[in-house]
Amino acid sequence: MRKHLARLRTHRTGGRFAALLAGALLVATAQPTTAAPRPAPTAPASSSVAHRPAGPAWTGTWATTPTQTPASDTTAFEDQTLRQVVRVSIGGGRVRIRLSNEFGDRPLVIGEARVARPAAGGPDSRIDPRTDRPLTFGGHASVTIPAGAPLLSDPVDLRVPAGSDLVVSLHLPERTAGSTLHAFAQRQNYVASGNVTRHPGIEATSTNDRWYFLTGVSVAPLQADGVGRADGVERSSAVVTLGDSITDGANTEPGADHRWPDFLAQRLRTAYGPYARGVLNEGVSGNRLLHDPSPPAGSDAENFAAYFGQSALRRFDRDVAAQPGARHLIVLLGVNDLGHPGTVAPESERVSAADLIDAHRQLIARAHERGLKAYGGTILPFKGDTLGFYSPANEAARTTFNHWLRTSGEYDGVIDFDKALRDPSDPQHLLARYDSGDHLHPNDAGAEALAKAVPLKFLR
Repeated sequence: MRKHLARLRTHRTGGRFAALLAGALLVATAQPTTAAPRPAPTAPASSSVAHRPAGPAWTGTWATTPTQTPASDTTAFEDQTLRQVVRVSIGGGRVRIRLSNEFGDRPLVIGEARVARPAAGGPDSRIDPRTDRPLTFGGHASVTIPAGAPLLSDPVDLRVPAGSDLVVSLHLPERTAGSTLHAFAQRQNYVASGNVTRHPGIEATSTNDRWYFLTGVSVAPLQADGVGRADGVERSSAVVTLGDSITDGANTEPGADHRWPDFLAQRLRTAYGPYARGVLNEGVSGNRLLHDPSPPAGSDAENFAAYFGQSALRRFDRDVAAQPGARHLIVLLGVNDLGHPGTVAPESERVSAADLIDAHRQLIARAHERGLKAYGGTILPFKGDTLGFYSPANEAARTTFNHWLRTSGEYDGVIDFDKALRDPSDPQHLLARYDSGDHLHPNDAGAEALAKAVPLKFLR
């Protein structure tokens, strides 16, 4: 058991495995309240939303990939408020939120939802009441999201600076399973009793490092009089980073926003001036190109593999093509396809370098079909890793794949992450100063080096 727990720690981002299990075993309870009113089918004719001009296009500023939960995760909420914090990449004057019930098997009732900026100098669970805004859905304050569906909020006027935090509060009046989540948030989020969405400060009954039901934030210029802009969003676009735990930020400092896409967003904010580039992190710890989670029957992996998310080929349309303002795609995937078979996936799912190449060709084709520029990242070295991924055969497949990537010209550009982080004296190993300690995941300095390896000319 200890061996399996040690392995899981390296699959997830930040925190300890104990924290993950604590979140998984949490069953939230509180005194019940009357059910929230169900919304009318459409917004009333007098709704301010109905009369607002369409305005400019929206651009994604933050995103995460939703996954389902394993059967062992019985987390539930009832008459409780989730207060969740995200770091936006670009700013704007108007905001909208994307919620998801995509892995729920029954309707999800949102009693009330609000968005605000955090209070200056306080804990990130405390909001600045001057920035507190109610979220509506078709003009209604409460909404029921059908099982299997996402939902966009109405736009709300709120000036959000680039690189700042945003706080989203959701009241769940009915007993609600935590069925749709991103399990490795690298952020502390909060649960409080009752509907305290409007309260500047809350008394948390528990905390977790997950995002529940929240999958996206997009921004647009402020359009109070039909003109004007905020932070140059008119000409903005988004960069989607599609990856696994290395992109998700595994083993970087929790709460520091030191994932490599965060460092890339910092570079872009200083490089592009008014023409903003949002960075959307669609990395999922444990994610693979070709296979959904498939833990061997009776293995410990049955308790966590569902958090690894659907395969990149399956989730591409939702996580890449559907992102608002997406114009660029960066892909760093393949190490789990090599390392999972025989560890946390069946040996029958073993893949070759040719399989990886064919999967990347599909990503390229689908990106180009949507008008996106696509850039491929070489797979990092992992010799001596503590997960049991390394073997001479896996190293040969990695080498073959990286050679194809560097020489084929099939991607619009190549980002040589391998070259940036490998040890020049022993290229099958990560350079020690970039190694988090498991010889697979980069540390904070390594994440910054990954971001610096991205040629910004690709993203103009």
